[in-house]
Amino acid sequence: MATEKTKLLTADDLLELYSKGVKGELIRGVFHRTVPTNGDHGDVVIRFGMWLGNHVIASKLGRVFGSDAGVRLERDPDTVREPDVGFISAERMPLDVRASGYFDAVPELVVEVASPSDTRVAVQEKAEMWLSFGVMIVWVAHPDDRTVDVYRSEEPVVRLTEDDVLDGGPVLPGFTLPVREVFP
Repeated sequence: MATEKTKLLTADDLLELYSKGVKGELIRGVFHRTVPTNGDHGDVVIRFGMWLGNHVIASKLGRVFGSDAGVRLERDPDTVREPDVGFISAERMPLDVRASGYFDAVPELVVEVASPSDTRVAVQEKAEMWLSFGVMIVWVAHPDDRTVDVYRSEEPVVRLTEDDVLDGGPVLPGFTLPVREVFP
């Protein structure tokens, strides 16, 4: 019995789909559609983006971006993922370099906000995927219980509550964010 192989897409194919209003990610050439979640998710994403953006821009540390930017993590077959929020330092990608396609620099910090349909296992796997490509810190926000899980390579996951404070550590010197500020 012959099976038909799935045609693998490239990052360029993904950009073409996006120009036609089709949003998604590539995982080793296989397209995975992404869909809008809900207002709470968007609110938490923008709060992270504002706090990180204000700190990064004021200090000229690099750039903060949202999911529409996309990050190319692998080539042939291509993997392009969309963190909810990402930070790439000026060392990894100088501020005068423009990205006309996807970012080829791996972010140092990624924020993922769990969607209502996400399981803890699914977001944990996504956080571990980011770490495997060289991301140094992954923050996973859980709006349902107002917690943030902090992932760092080779370290146990730390769950922070509204009484705790996120710290940018060596990735974002001087950055702190009370967890209670990220949830509406």
